[in-house]
Amino acid sequence: MLSTETVALGIGLLAQLLFSSRIVLQWVQSERAKRVLVPTLFWKISLISSLMMIGYGMLRHDPVILGAQIISYGIYIRNLQLLGDWRKLPQVFRVGAYVVPVLALSWFVVGTPHFSLWTMLNNPIPGGWLVLGAVGQSVFLLRFVYQWLYSERKGESVLPLGFWVVSLAGSVLILAYALLRNDAVLLLGNAFGTVVYARNIVLMRREQQMLATTKVPQ
Repeated sequence: MLSTETVALGIGLLAQLLFSSRIVLQWVQSERAKRVLVPTLFWKISLISSLMMIGYGMLRHDPVILGAQIISYGIYIRNLQLLGDWRKLPQVFRVGAYVVPVLALSWFVVGTPHFSLWTMLNNPIPGGWLVLGAVGQSVFLLRFVYQWLYSERKGESVLPLGFWVVSLAGSVLILAYALLRNDAVLLLGNAFGTVVYARNIVLMRREQQMLATTKVPQ
């Protein structure tokens, strides 16, 4: 029988594979267009991946991962709503997207021999590590809070330059946390993401410079 650690690793790696696939998708489309694009599929993959990472966070008894993914999950849904694609999804999927995480978290609170809220709260993670991870995830999470507020003002789902700058900073901090925690899932996911975030910053700066030089004087 598979151990809890093995199951957690499998779920986490699959989630990061999906997270990476959305980044590759966004990266390829942006490179082709020579500007940063965010396809709708990016948010759909993010939603599924985030749900899996919620499960991973519970199995790892990691409050840093769990807290960040719960908030991110809600933001992914909101972006799909802003794009007008949420209601286009099958009703079963939409209902499940709300019900499944609630049931999973309820199960976590009740607790099992393999994972429980009580075990997580008593997890002997050094305080300094938790602070580093919490700061990293907070910075990483702020990118979506910033993106969400920016999109709400625009009335559409947009990923501005600030999103990628904050993503890069948060990713570096999470990489440090992953190294301390020996967390292969976080390490692999954020190592790849760091490269893409840096590339998107370059693309957006280049696009802004082109717009500035071609702007017609008033």
